[in-house]
Amino acid sequence: MTVGDVVLIGVSYGLGCLCTGYYLVRLSGRGDIRTLGSGSVGARNVGRVLGRWGFALTLIGDAGKAAVAVGLATVLGQADGVRTAALIAVAVGHIWPVQLGFRGGRGIAVTLGGLLMYDGRLVLLAVGVFAVLYAVWRKYMACGLLAVVSLPILAACLGYGWGRTLGIAALVAILLTAHRAHIRRLWEGRKQRPSARSNEGSER
Repeated sequence: MTVGDVVLIGVSYGLGCLCTGYYLVRLSGRGDIRTLGSGSVGARNVGRVLGRWGFALTLIGDAGKAAVAVGLATVLGQADGVRTAALIAVAVGHIWPVQLGFRGGRGIAVTLGGLLMYDGRLVLLAVGVFAVLYAVWRKYMACGLLAVVSLPILAACLGYGWGRTLGIAALVAILLTAHRAHIRRLWEGRKQRPSARSNEGSER
Protein backbone atom coordinates (compact mmCIF):
# COMPACT_ATOMS: atom_id res chain seq x y z
CA MET A 1 0.00 0.00 0.00
CA THR A 2 1.39 3.37 -1.04
CA VAL A 3 1.29 6.70 0.77
CA GLY A 4 -1.35 7.83 -1.71
CA ASP A 5 -3.53 4.86 -0.78
CA VAL A 6 -3.25 5.70 2.92
CA VAL A 7 -4.11 9.35 2.23
CA LEU A 8 -7.16 8.33 0.21
CA ILE A 9 -8.40 6.04 2.98
CA GLY A 10 -7.84 8.84 5.50
CA VAL A 11 -9.81 11.27 3.31
CA SER A 12 -12.61 8.69 3.09
CA TYR A 13 -12.72 8.43 6.88
CA GLY A 14 -12.80 12.24 7.10
CA LEU A 15 -15.73 12.43 4.70
CA GLY A 16 -17.54 9.84 6.77
CA CYS A 17 -17.08 11.98 9.88
CA LEU A 18 -19.19 14.75 8.31
CA CYS A 19 -22.48 13.47 9.73
CA THR A 20 -25.08 15.41 7.74
CA GLY A 21 -27.91 15.09 10.22
CA TYR A 22 -25.86 16.27 13.18
CA TYR A 23 -24.87 19.51 11.47
CA LEU A 24 -28.33 20.13 9.99
CA VAL A 25 -29.94 19.95 13.42
CA ARG A 26 -27.18 22.11 14.94
CA LEU A 27 -27.64 24.77 12.25
CA SER A 28 -31.41 24.71 12.79
CA GLY A 29 -30.88 25.61 16.45
CA ARG A 30 -32.39 22.38 17.80
CA GLY A 31 -29.22 21.30 19.63
CA ASP A 32 -27.53 17.90 19.48
CA ILE A 33 -29.56 15.33 17.51
CA ARG A 34 -27.94 12.61 19.61
CA THR A 35 -30.00 13.81 22.59
CA LEU A 36 -33.27 13.85 20.63
CA GLY A 37 -35.60 11.06 19.53
CA SER A 38 -33.76 7.78 19.09
CA GLY A 39 -30.38 9.50 19.53
CA SER A 40 -29.25 8.60 16.02
CA VAL A 41 -27.79 11.11 13.56
CA GLY A 42 -29.44 9.19 10.70
CA ALA A 43 -32.14 10.36 8.32
CA ARG A 44 -35.10 8.78 10.15
CA ASN A 45 -34.32 10.49 13.44
CA VAL A 46 -33.51 13.80 11.76
CA GLY A 47 -36.85 13.52 9.96
CA ARG A 48 -38.60 13.26 13.32
CA VAL A 49 -36.97 16.52 14.41
CA LEU A 50 -36.86 18.58 11.21
CA GLY A 51 -39.51 16.98 9.05
CA ARG A 52 -39.34 15.59 5.53
CA TRP A 53 -36.79 18.09 4.27
CA GLY A 54 -34.41 17.10 7.05
CA PHE A 55 -34.88 13.43 6.25
CA ALA A 56 -34.24 14.00 2.54
CA LEU A 57 -31.16 16.19 3.00
CA THR A 58 -29.64 13.81 5.55
CA LEU A 59 -30.22 10.80 3.31
CA ILE A 60 -28.73 12.55 0.29
CA GLY A 61 -25.80 13.97 2.25
CA ASP A 62 -24.84 10.70 3.93
CA ALA A 63 -25.21 8.60 0.78
CA GLY A 64 -23.46 11.29 -1.26
CA LYS A 65 -20.33 11.52 0.87
CA ALA A 66 -19.83 7.76 0.55
CA ALA A 67 -20.36 7.93 -3.19
CA VAL A 68 -17.73 10.69 -3.37
CA ALA A 69 -15.22 8.62 -1.38
CA VAL A 70 -15.63 5.50 -3.52
CA GLY A 71 -15.92 7.55 -6.70
CA LEU A 72 -12.66 9.32 -5.92
CA ALA A 73 -10.90 5.99 -5.52
CA THR A 74 -12.40 4.84 -8.82
CA VAL A 75 -11.44 7.99 -10.73
CA LEU A 76 -7.89 7.75 -9.42
CA GLY A 77 -7.70 4.20 -10.77
CA GLN A 78 -7.17 2.55 -7.40
CA ALA A 79 -7.09 -1.22 -7.08
CA ASP A 80 -10.18 -3.04 -5.82
CA GLY A 81 -8.59 -3.49 -2.40
CA VAL A 82 -8.17 0.27 -1.94
CA ARG A 83 -11.69 0.97 -3.23
CA THR A 84 -13.02 -1.54 -0.70
CA ALA A 85 -10.94 0.07 2.05
CA ALA A 86 -12.33 3.51 1.09
CA LEU A 87 -15.87 2.12 1.34
CA ILE A 88 -15.16 0.69 4.77
CA ALA A 89 -13.38 3.86 5.93
CA VAL A 90 -16.25 6.19 5.06
CA ALA A 91 -18.69 3.93 6.94
CA VAL A 92 -16.35 3.80 9.95
CA GLY A 93 -16.05 7.59 9.90
CA HIS A 94 -19.82 7.98 9.93
CA ILE A 95 -20.35 5.49 12.75
CA TRP A 96 -17.36 6.63 14.84
CA PRO A 97 -16.60 10.29 13.92
CA VAL A 98 -13.57 11.53 15.80
CA GLN A 99 -14.81 15.13 16.20
CA LEU A 100 -18.09 13.92 17.76
CA GLY A 101 -16.45 11.73 20.36
CA PHE A 102 -16.87 8.62 18.19
CA ARG A 103 -20.68 8.79 18.51
CA GLY A 104 -22.20 8.93 15.06
CA GLY A 105 -24.81 7.10 13.01
CA ARG A 106 -25.45 3.48 12.10
CA GLY A 107 -24.17 3.58 8.54
CA ILE A 108 -26.98 2.22 6.35
CA ALA A 109 -27.40 5.27 4.06
CA VAL A 110 -23.63 5.65 3.85
CA THR A 111 -23.22 2.01 2.89
CA LEU A 112 -25.92 2.21 0.22
CA GLY A 113 -24.39 5.34 -1.29
CA GLY A 114 -20.92 3.83 -1.31
CA LEU A 115 -22.12 0.52 -2.74
CA LEU A 116 -24.00 2.27 -5.54
CA MET A 117 -20.68 3.70 -6.70
CA TYR A 118 -18.75 0.53 -5.86
CA ASP A 119 -21.10 -1.92 -7.62
CA GLY A 120 -24.76 -1.01 -8.04
CA ARG A 121 -25.67 -4.66 -8.60
CA LEU A 122 -25.05 -5.37 -4.92
CA VAL A 123 -27.56 -2.70 -3.91
CA LEU A 124 -30.20 -3.96 -6.34
CA LEU A 125 -29.81 -7.54 -5.13
CA ALA A 126 -29.87 -6.53 -1.45
CA VAL A 127 -33.01 -4.45 -2.04
CA GLY A 128 -34.53 -7.50 -3.71
CA VAL A 129 -33.69 -9.65 -0.68
CA PHE A 130 -35.26 -7.05 1.60
CA ALA A 131 -38.40 -6.80 -0.54
CA VAL A 132 -38.95 -10.56 -0.56
CA LEU A 133 -38.37 -10.89 3.19
CA TYR A 134 -40.58 -7.92 3.99
CA ALA A 135 -43.41 -9.22 1.81
CA VAL A 136 -43.43 -12.39 3.92
CA TRP A 137 -42.38 -11.17 7.37
CA ARG A 138 -43.43 -7.48 7.59
CA LYS A 139 -40.67 -6.62 10.06
CA TYR A 140 -38.76 -3.62 8.71
CA MET A 141 -35.69 -3.69 10.94
CA ALA A 142 -35.20 -7.47 10.96
CA CYS A 143 -35.61 -7.71 7.17
CA GLY A 144 -33.20 -4.83 6.66
CA LEU A 145 -30.54 -6.44 8.83
CA LEU A 146 -30.92 -9.77 7.05
CA ALA A 147 -30.53 -7.98 3.71
CA VAL A 148 -27.29 -6.47 5.04
CA VAL A 149 -26.10 -9.91 6.19
CA SER A 150 -26.74 -11.23 2.68
CA LEU A 151 -24.23 -8.82 1.10
CA PRO A 152 -21.14 -11.11 1.29
CA ILE A 153 -23.16 -13.99 -0.16
CA LEU A 154 -24.39 -11.76 -2.96
CA ALA A 155 -20.83 -10.56 -3.58
CA ALA A 156 -19.64 -14.16 -3.90
CA CYS A 157 -22.51 -14.91 -6.30
CA LEU A 158 -21.40 -11.96 -8.44
CA GLY A 159 -17.97 -13.53 -8.76
CA TYR A 160 -16.03 -11.39 -6.31
CA GLY A 161 -12.66 -12.79 -5.28
CA TRP A 162 -11.95 -13.75 -1.68
CA GLY A 163 -10.34 -10.40 -0.92
CA ARG A 164 -13.29 -8.28 -1.99
CA THR A 165 -15.82 -10.68 -0.48
CA LEU A 166 -14.01 -10.57 2.87
CA GLY A 167 -13.94 -6.77 2.61
CA ILE A 168 -17.72 -6.70 2.18
CA ALA A 169 -18.03 -9.14 5.10
CA ALA A 170 -15.93 -6.77 7.23
CA LEU A 171 -18.23 -3.90 6.29
CA VAL A 172 -21.25 -6.00 7.29
CA ALA A 173 -19.63 -6.81 10.65
CA ILE A 174 -19.14 -3.08 11.27
CA LEU A 175 -22.79 -2.34 10.43
CA LEU A 176 -24.02 -5.11 12.72
CA THR A 177 -21.85 -3.73 15.52
CA ALA A 178 -23.47 -0.32 15.00
CA HIS A 179 -26.91 -1.99 15.17
CA ARG A 180 -26.17 -4.19 18.18
CA ALA A 181 -28.86 -2.49 20.30
CA HIS A 182 -31.48 -3.22 17.63
CA ILE A 183 -30.30 -6.80 17.31
CA ARG A 184 -30.49 -7.24 21.08
CA ARG A 185 -34.06 -5.88 21.18
CA LEU A 186 -35.12 -8.15 18.31
CA TRP A 187 -33.60 -11.16 20.06
CA GLU A 188 -35.18 -10.32 23.42
CA GLY A 189 -38.56 -9.85 21.72
CA ARG A 190 -38.20 -13.24 20.05
CA LYS A 191 -37.46 -14.92 23.39
CA GLN A 192 -40.38 -13.24 25.14
CA ARG A 193 -43.05 -14.22 22.62
CA PRO A 194 -43.17 -17.96 23.48
CA SER A 195 -43.45 -17.18 27.20
CA ALA A 196 -46.24 -14.72 26.45
CA ARG A 197 -48.12 -17.44 24.57
CA SER A 198 -47.64 -19.92 27.44
CA ASN A 199 -48.98 -17.33 29.89
CA GLU A 200 -52.06 -16.82 27.72
CA GLY A 201 -52.60 -20.58 27.66
CA SER A 202 -52.36 -20.85 31.44
CA GLU A 203 -54.85 -18.01 31.88
CA ARG A 204 -57.35 -19.91 29.76
